[in-house]
Amino acid sequence: MDDAGKLDAGGGVKLGPIVVPEPQAASAQARTYLNTPFWAGEREDPDPDDIEAWKTTIAQVNAMFAPMVEAMHDSSNADVAKTSMAGVTVYVATPRDLVAERQDKAHLHIHGGGWAYMGGEACGGQAAVQATSYGVTAYSVDYRVPPEHRFPAALDDCLAVYRELLKTYAPNNIVVSGSSAGGNLSAALALRIKHEGLPQPAAFALLTPCSDGRMLGDTFTVNDQLDFLKAKIMAGFWAVYAGAHDRGDPYLSPAYGDFTGLTSGVLLQTGTRDLLLSDTVRLHRALRRAGVNAELHVWEAMPHGGFGGAAPEDAELTAEVMALFERNWG
Repeated sequence: MDDAGKLDAGGGVKLGPIVVPEPQAASAQARTYLNTPFWAGEREDPDPDDIEAWKTTIAQVNAMFAPMVEAMHDSSNADVAKTSMAGVTVYVATPRDLVAERQDKAHLHIHGGGWAYMGGEACGGQAAVQATSYGVTAYSVDYRVPPEHRFPAALDDCLAVYRELLKTYAPNNIVVSGSSAGGNLSAALALRIKHEGLPQPAAFALLTPCSDGRMLGDTFTVNDQLDFLKAKIMAGFWAVYAGAHDRGDPYLSPAYGDFTGLTSGVLLQTGTRDLLLSDTVRLHRALRRAGVNAELHVWEAMPHGGFGGAAPEDAELTAEVMALFERNWG
């Protein structure tokens, strides 16, 4: 007897074997992306405490993304320089056509990649993309990565770079963005800036952010088979980043943070197939409960990280983030 839709003894809903059809309301480019196997996801992460194995894996995964990073540079219109700010490696990308009214503005970009991946040269590629997309000088933080440098090393590095930017730029001319683990660090940075009494930046763009190390969100189950990012992979990221630290620490899991007094404009982005849809929604509610001017944007059928940059939905997201920056600068 078919019991699909019925509750089990623990309050769970029985779905049985189901087939999720192709999302007809998404663009053709988005559907093509969803039908393309994600070549970088077929791997097992090492034990969280095996530092040498993690070093090897990080190098291998970053090498897998090298062609994508090269394409980032080739398609950009920015010059990239590697520098050090407050002892932290930073890739600075300056648009080649930087207009006069944006010369006094800065974009602090915090990369994703499960806190462990997409550092190094990938930071330079991402900085080039950010500078080209938003027409402003981008500072991409090449923060220290686990397991050698667990929480709060990455957050400390981001805060140190922000402090340095305040020496050159007015706070209301600085914007911050990050995706996935970078979204987590951006939200945690907002808490650190507020709690330490530093001048707040103009805006934060939190793109599909990880916000709860306890992984209590509904979509860790609901979207586990829909997204390229799997709950098992996310759990591994949390284990290597957090170590034995209390996952309820708001600097680690900003969904539990008190954002009261945050005056920056905030945009959060996710999609209906995103494993971190719940994390994004819960972080948005934490911000709204604190009275923060935070807006939530949810895209149809979008998985974690968007549609690869080629879909009109990706262009819409870029436009929304640019509008956030322009509304809040100055």
